[in-house]
Amino acid sequence: MKRRTIAILAALILSTSVMFSGCGNAPGVVSDDGQTASVADTTQSTSQTESIGEASADNSATADNTKYAYQKNDDGTIAMSYGAILHAWSWSFKTITENLQAIKDAGYTSIQTSPINECKVGEDGGMEIYGNGKWYYHYQPTDYKIGNYQLGTEDEFKNMCAEAKKLGLKIIVDAPINHVSSDMSAVSDNIKNLCDNPFHDVGEITSYASRKQCTQGDLLGLHDLNTQDKKVQEYELNYLKSVIADGASGFRYDAAKHIELPDDKDTFASDFWPTILDNGAEFQYGEILQGEGDRIDAYAELMSVTASNYGEAVRRAAGGNMSVSNIEGYGSSKVDESKFVTWVESHDNYCNDGTWENYDESEIERGWAVIAARSGGAPLFFSRPAGASTDDQWGNNKLGLAGSDAFKSDTVKAVNHFRNEMAGLGETLSNLDGDTKQVLMIERGDKGAVIINAAESEFTLDAPTVLKDGTYNDKVTNAEFTVSGGKITGKIPANGIIVIY
Repeated sequence: MKRRTIAILAALILSTSVMFSGCGNAPGVVSDDGQTASVADTTQSTSQTESIGEASADNSATADNTKYAYQKNDDGTIAMSYGAILHAWSWSFKTITENLQAIKDAGYTSIQTSPINECKVGEDGGMEIYGNGKWYYHYQPTDYKIGNYQLGTEDEFKNMCAEAKKLGLKIIVDAPINHVSSDMSAVSDNIKNLCDNPFHDVGEITSYASRKQCTQGDLLGLHDLNTQDKKVQEYELNYLKSVIADGASGFRYDAAKHIELPDDKDTFASDFWPTILDNGAEFQYGEILQGEGDRIDAYAELMSVTASNYGEAVRRAAGGNMSVSNIEGYGSSKVDESKFVTWVESHDNYCNDGTWENYDESEIERGWAVIAARSGGAPLFFSRPAGASTDDQWGNNKLGLAGSDAFKSDTVKAVNHFRNEMAGLGETLSNLDGDTKQVLMIERGDKGAVIINAAESEFTLDAPTVLKDGTYNDKVTNAEFTVSGGKITGKIPANGIIVIY
């Protein structure tokens, strides 16, 4: 049964059974995030609720849960394509190792590192995130060897991976394989001597609508690798295989849309991706910032992809617009929800697009509750610098140190554990406050719900639900909620997030 039909049936069932009133790259990379998400309005609404989901007449989870099978492995553990990812942005290998237990306790199943390749050294090796040192130097490869001055040595990386494995955590490595540093004097002779032409010579990208420029041009001065050449492919593939051999389980490919696909025009198409992706990783996704020339559906046939348009919709929700019609989709009707990596913000948004001053950590927490409670994709939590605020972008401004404690707040932790408990269940999304649409309930099967109140006042909950009858207590505050006869009642505090199951 198609999703729209299910949603309409669910809303009709609820309205007749219950009486009620009524959105890696180095700096300068064009970011397509911030465009209005293209989300189909498939909701069925009343004056009190706006709902879409997969409820059935007996208030149980949808019978068709086969589409969610990817969320668990055969042994019952959470699949990497589903579990919450902590982006330990600019944390060193030693710092990640020291925080593994806290990351595990907070309910994450994977950790994404910053790029671990040899990279440009600037400002006499300065270790500031921005200033005497730069976070983006590790996105400027000088050679594809493991270890750099910002994050640590290969031995430290191997130790981190080994310790993570003991806790059941997986390591995802950010891999900038489209380009090398803009400083050619810093680039290793190993790369310069790979072949006769190791770099493209198209010049800088001036039009992202042109697939040739987008995939063959230099990204704001970063020298574009000749990804059609077999020697270049082999060198990068050997690097990726060595990362897996050292203990990593997955990759995030920076600027992935800037590398050609097999079915691009035959003058520049290549087998780069089919070759590179055959590296032994368990999970791989590409940064495909949506916009001109993105071809996101084609990339999604090969790997998971980022939901950059959806990130903008989620940030609007975090600011108070919790309308189901704005956040139900994932920003592209062409890609299955299981293939998305979602975020409230990424390091690009934070560093380049101003989200750091537009959204405080309480708003980011509300956005996280949206993406982590839902059934689709793999949500990624970006770790802001420790001490950062809407008045101070860089906080302690030190590369290698742990970021803000927001990644392990009581609410984030509760939502992460909710996600893990709900793996394999469908979802029902409902607005509970009529036309205001500042209160959102995300139900998973008939087992549990996350309810988000983005309003400045307490909300008295008295609404239809597909949850089983019983008494539920919020996992953070222990506040009590009652489900009886297809209705849920209780009180949600202003700007509150409730987690029940």
